[in-house]
Amino acid sequence: MKVVIVTGAASGIGHAVAADLASDHRVVAVDSDESALGAAASTAARVLVVADVTDEQQVQRVVDTAVAEFGGVDGLVHCAGIEEAAVPAIDMPAEVFRHTVDVNLYGSFLVCRAVAAHLRSTGRPGSLVLIGSILSQVAWGGNLAYTASKGGVLQLGRGFAVELADTGIRVNVIGPGIVATPMSQATIDDPQRAPRILERVPIGRFAEPAEVAAVARFLLSDAASYITGAFLPVDGGWLSL
Repeated sequence: MKVVIVTGAASGIGHAVAADLASDHRVVAVDSDESALGAAASTAARVLVVADVTDEQQVQRVVDTAVAEFGGVDGLVHCAGIEEAAVPAIDMPAEVFRHTVDVNLYGSFLVCRAVAAHLRSTGRPGSLVLIGSILSQVAWGGNLAYTASKGGVLQLGRGFAVELADTGIRVNVIGPGIVATPMSQATIDDPQRAPRILERVPIGRFAEPAEVAAVARFLLSDAASYITGAFLPVDGGWLSL
């Protein structure tokens, strides 16, 4: 079985990815929320690691744990991320912008770098999957820090993909629209905002986390062996309008 690190595994898309892979992969489930992660089952094929993706030493500990428990790493699905409360850009506190970029972009860099370094050192091919957003390509206002950070995640993934292509390591970015997760719940429950958003979605509903997890599974698999540097929207058609 392949060994896959899944960050942000305590909830939302990360939880769905870890659950989807658990039947036929060895999963290292990572999250900074110890209590929420503790509710997940730790089994012979699933190890839980509490770690902050913005901390270089803690990120390296995740990779070291995967190696110690399972002998190596074959893939990554990096789902850890945050979104700031809606606020106009000119009113956004600098610390909110910095923290969002630290978690979403800097964290993506640290985790990708650590996993890629391990793969390169062992000569193993691998697949790294980042969770971007439709806001990696478009903006709708009110969440500048998230939009900027997810735009950075897309370019980060493309940069890694180009540099690592000759090593057999593939890097791709998934671009979800609004997904029914705790992070998006306030938007989904907003009686004014939610209908306006759904008008932009040809399929006419929000995504389920499992629908994003299915795409991550594909990108990890050998069926995606010639795909790298790609951006795959899972958005119900939003970006097609």
